[in-house]
Amino acid sequence: MNPMIKVEGLTKRYAGVTALQDVTFTVGRGEIVGFLGPNGAGKSTTMRILTGFLPATSGRVEVAGWDVFQHSLEVRRHVGYMPENNPLYDDMRVLEYLRFRARLKGVPRAQRKERIDECMERTGIQDVRRRVIGQLSKGYRQRVGLADALLGDPDLLILDEPTIGLDPVQIRQVRQLIKDLGQRHTILLSTHILPEVEMTCNRVLIIHRGKILASDTPDNLMKRLQSGGAIHVEVGAAPEAAMETLRKAAGVAEVQLESHRDGYARLTVWPRGDADPRVEIYRAVSGARWDLRELTRARTTLEDVFVQVTREEDEAEEDRRDQRLRLR
Repeated sequence: MNPMIKVEGLTKRYAGVTALQDVTFTVGRGEIVGFLGPNGAGKSTTMRILTGFLPATSGRVEVAGWDVFQHSLEVRRHVGYMPENNPLYDDMRVLEYLRFRARLKGVPRAQRKERIDECMERTGIQDVRRRVIGQLSKGYRQRVGLADALLGDPDLLILDEPTIGLDPVQIRQVRQLIKDLGQRHTILLSTHILPEVEMTCNRVLIIHRGKILASDTPDNLMKRLQSGGAIHVEVGAAPEAAMETLRKAAGVAEVQLESHRDGYARLTVWPRGDADPRVEIYRAVSGARWDLRELTRARTTLEDVFVQVTREEDEAEEDRRDQRLRLR
């Protein structure tokens, strides 16, 4: 089966500034994919090109089997797009706005009422259907934007920073809504909020400086850092003695004291390479006849993955810059 999104060698330049550089990725049908990157990484530019709102400098993009550059109108029939900051008509009532948008999107008149009702129900805005949009909370405005994106019953939903500006309760509500929508639609979700991706998406694309640096499931990305991750140890011993003993354990590279309270030293142990020295740590503590209150590996988060991947790219970019300077 053809992927929902197929991007090959996508490049975009603005007045000599490269926003996207040879970007290549695919999104399968039925996936919820997080498009993760810092502000200015190229997320919004990519999404605008995918939806036909922005031309590319070079490359090839297909959505639902249609070439975005040759069949832009057909692509838009298959896409529901909610841009960042969710532009709405503040002086219109919710129902009035959705009727207007349904007409623009070519929803047949005979199906319009049923379609609008369904979209309002799926996004939970039936109770504000008579309200003026400008009087709605930020959370409800985001829901109206999602209802708008759903009106054409698109195969693909492209959501650019859908939880920006929301409070924690609203973020949880919109996050659950996106997961529910993923049961019927392919979703490409742009964000710079890492927990958003970890809790919502089944695959992650990491973009930085206009380049795709990683593409995998959140679990697989975190497993890359799981080996070699920090180990927390809490042991009933004097700090100096505990640090000296643990440093001698096989597979330990470094030991750092975090605190010492009630006769227990809390330490962070850093393994050497991909080693897992927890068994050796246990044996060392047992041999010293100390009480062991904790021995756990720190859980790797998507934030750890993101920091490492982007740091490696930044370091590589600095090396390339230094090399260019040396060649001058």
